Amino acid sequence: MIAKRIIPCLDVKDGRVVKGINFQGLSDVSSPVELARFYSGCGADELVFYDITASAEERALFTGILRETASAVFIPLTVGGGIRTLEDFDRVLKCGADKVSVNSGALRDPSLIPRAAERYGSQCVVLSVDAKRVNGQFRVLSKGGREDTGLDAISWIKSGVANGAGEIVLNSIDTDGVQGGFDLELLQAVCDTVDVPVIASGGAGCIQDFITLFKALPKVDAGLAASIFHFGQVSIPELKQALAAEGIPTRL
Repeated sequence: MIAKRIIPCLDVKDGRVVKGINFQGLSDVSSPVELARFYSGCGADELVFYDITASAEERALFTGILRETASAVFIPLTVGGGIRTLEDFDRVLKCGADKVSVNSGALRDPSLIPRAAERYGSQCVVLSVDAKRVNGQFRVLSKGGREDTGLDAISWIKSGVANGAGEIVLNSIDTDGVQGGFDLELLQAVCDTVDVPVIASGGAGCIQDFITLFKALPKVDAGLAASIFHFGQVSIPELKQALAAEGIPTRL
């Protein structure tokens, strides 16, 4: 069985890492460069860097802080925020990103996914989806969870994979920052639909949440979290030891 990945997430606003609850009430955490260096050295398998207000502010991702962050890590780096064109892909890849995450940009122009996959390869194209329950349906939200697109999340993800997305980051807005556990129902629905790697995001509060995730949904490839790592509630080495003790494969 392939080793499960543990991925810290840096939500970056104005050059600083921030974190909130249900995408609201953002508070300052630290420098993305310092955190990236820390995670790269303590056993994280990958790192995700999101410029979380780029899409809402309709601007390009800030590349200065990204370049500094990329130079501080020696693990795969996925970057997203304000990715709307192939030129945006090119720009962040040249800054040191290994994979590029698209969200609002792909909603605005669905052809971005197949065009990017053709130029850079599917392994480089990550479809990030912010999903929330609305009237009994998993709905896609855009612009950092600010706008309801009206799209069914499962159908949108299936379409994205068919068009060339090589990985899915699935963030449940219902559980984001609440630390009550991952959204297993939503994740199950997606895992049943696609055959590319699925990264679970939103809701991790303790080590047991990761154990529950990987045991309940063995098709989930990775667990992504922010607050519990940033504030020291869970250390990545301890998390990996606990996963190994439960028979869940991980890179120690």
